[in-house]
Amino acid sequence: MVSAHMDEIGLMITHIDKRGFLRFIGVGSWNERILPGQRVIVCAGDVKVRGVIGAKPPHLMTPEEKKQVLEIKKLFIDIGATSYDEVKELGINVGSIAVLDREVVRLGGTDKVTGKAFDDRVGVASLIFALKLLNNVKHEAEVYSVFTVQEEIGLKGATVSAFAVKPDVGIAVDVTTANDIPEVDEKDWITVLGKGPAIKVMDKGNISHPKLRELLIKIAEEEKIPYQLEVLPGGATDAAAIMVSREGVPVATISIPCRYIHSPIEVLDIKDAVYASKLLASFIRKISRDDIRKLSTLL
Repeated sequence: MVSAHMDEIGLMITHIDKRGFLRFIGVGSWNERILPGQRVIVCAGDVKVRGVIGAKPPHLMTPEEKKQVLEIKKLFIDIGATSYDEVKELGINVGSIAVLDREVVRLGGTDKVTGKAFDDRVGVASLIFALKLLNNVKHEAEVYSVFTVQEEIGLKGATVSAFAVKPDVGIAVDVTTANDIPEVDEKDWITVLGKGPAIKVMDKGNISHPKLRELLIKIAEEEKIPYQLEVLPGGATDAAAIMVSREGVPVATISIPCRYIHSPIEVLDIKDAVYASKLLASFIRKISRDDIRKLSTLL
């Protein structure tokens, strides 16, 4: 089973006041300091309504308030409406979802791009590209490609998918933090953009199966695919849910380095995503039934 999650962090409407302003909570893990001043799209069925996240103007804040990070409960979405009824006519209700309003653009003339929801839409794209690379290519493994949801609120999709698929081996394809930026010590970078995908050793959710990790490293070196090793202090991927399904499953994660995760300006290097696809395709092509049998007995 190879898994990448389709969902992104978002906002959920909790209240509509009489003047048409929308209150909300976060869906998934947000850094609250980035939300004020963002453009959003509120989803009302098939209708997409643009809005902005507003807050008390700095001119009216006390010196102490200016030093504080505004909590989500003090923010609101302004869609330009003037009444509760006007909002309801648009189809927006309590429970409607809002997402950040951003497009994907290239940075300069480089292979780096910026946008929102690369976590984990780039994993989805990489998995699809890996399947294309495997077109008409023979392999022993029977592959289930799963595009999960509700990963950002606790790996829900991977939990039920793994229970249904009953995999012998699980691979998650997700992003990981690339902290190779100013103000961060090199020892805390985790990964670096442009140095290839990361083969995860450990994150907060699980420790990758050592033999499976070694097999990925061996294949990367045989295929001359650049790679990094990743130890992530926080966060988890679908692999954590797959691992504990039924009697237990050996798992590993192929990670795509990404700066500024869970923000509207995530940055990645396209080459890292392409190499992630090549590593996954090579792994599927090369892993044998005997490899799978041995991994299953080493839990």
